[in-house]
Amino acid sequence: MSAVLPPHGNVADLHDHDDHHPHGWRRWVYATNHKDIGTLYLLFAFTMLMFGGVLALGIRAELFQPGLQIVNPELFNQLTTMHGLIMVFGAIMPAFVGFANWMIPLQIGASDMAFARMNNFSFWLMIPAAAMLASSFFMPGGAPAAGWTLYAPLTMQMGPSMDAGIFALHILGASSIMGSINIIVTILNMRAPGMTLMKMPMFVWTWLITAFLLIAVMPVLAGAITMTLTDRHFGTTFFNPAGGGDPIMFQHIFWFFGHPEVYIMILPAFGIVSQIIPAFARKQLFGYSSMVYATASIAILSFIVWAHHMYTTGMPVTGQLFFMYATMLISVPTGVKVFNWVATMWRGSMTFETPMLFAVGFIFVFTMGGFTGLILSMAPIDLQLQDGYYVVAHFHYVLVAGSLFAMFAGFYYWIPKWSGVMYKESRGKLHFWWTLISFNVTFFPMHFLGLAGMPRRYADYPMQFADFNALASVGAFFFGFAQVYFFLFIVLPCMRGVGEKAPQRPWEGAEGLEWEVPSPAPHHTFENPPKLNAEATKVIG
Repeated sequence: MSAVLPPHGNVADLHDHDDHHPHGWRRWVYATNHKDIGTLYLLFAFTMLMFGGVLALGIRAELFQPGLQIVNPELFNQLTTMHGLIMVFGAIMPAFVGFANWMIPLQIGASDMAFARMNNFSFWLMIPAAAMLASSFFMPGGAPAAGWTLYAPLTMQMGPSMDAGIFALHILGASSIMGSINIIVTILNMRAPGMTLMKMPMFVWTWLITAFLLIAVMPVLAGAITMTLTDRHFGTTFFNPAGGGDPIMFQHIFWFFGHPEVYIMILPAFGIVSQIIPAFARKQLFGYSSMVYATASIAILSFIVWAHHMYTTGMPVTGQLFFMYATMLISVPTGVKVFNWVATMWRGSMTFETPMLFAVGFIFVFTMGGFTGLILSMAPIDLQLQDGYYVVAHFHYVLVAGSLFAMFAGFYYWIPKWSGVMYKESRGKLHFWWTLISFNVTFFPMHFLGLAGMPRRYADYPMQFADFNALASVGAFFFGFAQVYFFLFIVLPCMRGVGEKAPQRPWEGAEGLEWEVPSPAPHHTFENPPKLNAEATKVIG
């Protein structure tokens, strides 16, 4: 394996380059350091999370009571569409790329990402895309209102904001593909000598597999939205039955992207949790190699389950059976992961600092989301629950409680290394309990609403759904305020360096190369790659 050269190309150059990096705005605009770019991604993702959250609160405010109070049905549809697009493409995916940028070089002993300038470009591409999405509310006819899935024929009837949305998604897709290429090349070529693939931390493994998934499916989305664009403006009829097209074909292409996308948003979360649980259980991760194989199995199987989103489109019963059994099958490697996490905790000397609380909270709520997914995989049940609030509850348990809880866990776990200061433990625990309780108050009642027959994306509803909707709306506002509290009282003090100085290894059970550098991690790390011996590469997490 080739040794990793320092940024200045001189292996003998051992002194610290901390004074050599640019300062002020140039440091951020021209950033090529993986830590700075990781920080930019995380701040961008949090900004988009807040924006998408405000749209969600608009939805919940309207649904607080039956009748139309605040927004008309058209604006309501715009809110639901943009909330979905912004949360998926603007918040969850960039946040995980931020974690990848920060942690992968530190965990594999690399000096930086493989393509530093491409790394910078892939971040800055997201800014115009986000601006286009956000400004679409002010375009003629308002924002896209076709649902985040952008189904034809609704997309054919939208105003110019639909074209802006398609362009934004293309740019975000290009950014994702560039980021993925960077991650793959970095992991495969720049590991420290002695770190074989099966000695990599689980977070690195999950991101390697996620990056391959992204490269495989982002062009599929690009194809679907390009066909939509040509149908809108260039006289093609891919999805127009009047010209021999088929709107159901859009759903097949979209979900062939969309289902692997779900795993793109959860696999890095699995990696983060697999780092944290061994650290706070003070035990080696149970079944490391089975975790790697389970992650790879999930990625492969994710390509053969797409049409379980489409049971109501009139597919033949053979098709329903195939997708039903394939979907049940994909729950097996996911179950393996949950078993391994629980087995890691079993008889460990556990402590429950905030990262561990969020990791255990993740297992609890994600498992609930997984079970409701298993229920929805069964065609006869799904026919009743399709496009209802049971589905809304299911995917929010997977994505909010799954992805977001894991991100919070990762933030609390690594922020001492990033900022050089410890967050206040009491504030972190308050954030956890506030978030966990308000999340469940918001989304658990939606299971009952869905079972009772309430459809999603409706601005109004009959009186029998009023109580659960009021409860969900109150919970949603409390959940939103919890994240504002998180930013003001936890993130900002850490960014300003306010708090107790963090030791090099703040968590007693934490192992891995990232804990071998000082806190905060210096601007340049591992200019000479660490040499790992057989003992040092014993993997925890």
